[in-house]
Amino acid sequence: MISETTTERLGRFGDFGGRYVPEALVAALEELDEHRQKAMSDPEFLGALAELHRSYTGRPSIITEVPRFAEHCGGARVVLKREDLNHTGSHKINNVLGQVLLTKRMGKSRVIAETGAGQHGVATATGAALLGLECTVYMGRVDTERQALNVARMRLLGAEVVPVDHGSRTLKDAVNEAFRDWVTNVDSTHYVLGTVTGPYPFPEMVRDFHRIIGVEARQQVLDAYGRLPDAVCACVGGGSNAMGIFHRFVDDPDVRLIGLEGGGEGVDSGRHAARFTGQATPGVLHGAYTYVLQDDDGQTVESHSVSAGLDYPSVGPEHAFLRDSGRAEYAPVTDDEAMEAFALLARTEGILPAIESAHALAGAMKVGRELGPEGLVLVSLSGRGDKDVDTAARWFGLLSGEEIVEAEQKKAEEPVGESAGSGG
Repeated sequence: MISETTTERLGRFGDFGGRYVPEALVAALEELDEHRQKAMSDPEFLGALAELHRSYTGRPSIITEVPRFAEHCGGARVVLKREDLNHTGSHKINNVLGQVLLTKRMGKSRVIAETGAGQHGVATATGAALLGLECTVYMGRVDTERQALNVARMRLLGAEVVPVDHGSRTLKDAVNEAFRDWVTNVDSTHYVLGTVTGPYPFPEMVRDFHRIIGVEARQQVLDAYGRLPDAVCACVGGGSNAMGIFHRFVDDPDVRLIGLEGGGEGVDSGRHAARFTGQATPGVLHGAYTYVLQDDDGQTVESHSVSAGLDYPSVGPEHAFLRDSGRAEYAPVTDDEAMEAFALLARTEGILPAIESAHALAGAMKVGRELGPEGLVLVSLSGRGDKDVDTAARWFGLLSGEEIVEAEQKKAEEPVGESAGSGG
């Protein structure tokens, strides 16, 4: 059994975590830690956050059993925790509302964020609009093209979207740019980091704002089925939705915790984002000591996934601890397997999942076959698939050649790189 007192010494989860940052950020991180610790024991702050969850986000999110999908899972019962039904369409809003409230509490007027699939960027732009904060979102150029709909959503909400053109032009590079901005503007700006990585206290703070997913889900499953699930499945990029639902089950030793990574074109292909089964070794990235996809010289290597949200070469340090301690299991899901699960849930249950979440569904199909008809599998459906319709339509050949050309022309005409498009 793992308790908080043994996993959270000085921002460490076992050997992982910590704080590896430029000196210019130390004071900002200490200020953030002081405010968030006071806030998390302040009834006024917690009451304001709970009210936003109820009246703005729409919590508690429901659970949905999916029997027709489960027919492809060895007969095991499969239940979805519906974070896709939250306002803004993903679990990301849980963390963002907590951090924008903290931003106001610290007296700062501007927030910045990074985003891969766009869901965290949309959530941050939403929170900033709600509380009257200036907002800038960094996004790799490749991801702005994959997720053009979310770029438009952020700009409509008043955010400036800054495409990042160096490196692999994906999430890793967007995080680098966000840190550079924060170092320069730390007096007025809070960095709304979007996942459970980065320097202390971000991994712990982001997890705690997402912990509500597991708290609700555990009680909902007990109420509906009279017992705990045999397994909890969640996709893992940085790992925020997974940590949110895992955390409440960590001290339930009979519940398997299973994280599904972006296996891309297969681990052997070298084009993947599987940090626990590929080339990853412990190292430092974005302020935390954790598993990193890196070469023999310690240089980060490019990752790949059909999902922009899982295309990240590192993982939250608490996941690294849970993996090495044996409390959680992690496995890669290939692009093909994820897209098969994506289509299956759509056609059997009328639910379009985010491609990230489809990785968790593919994992549930495998686990369900292991467990058989007596099994009960809980899946975190971390987001909805509206943003991924273009990717899915191309993947499954649902567009004609003329329609693809028209879509490409329309995308090329979108002012992705113009700050004037921020609407701010």
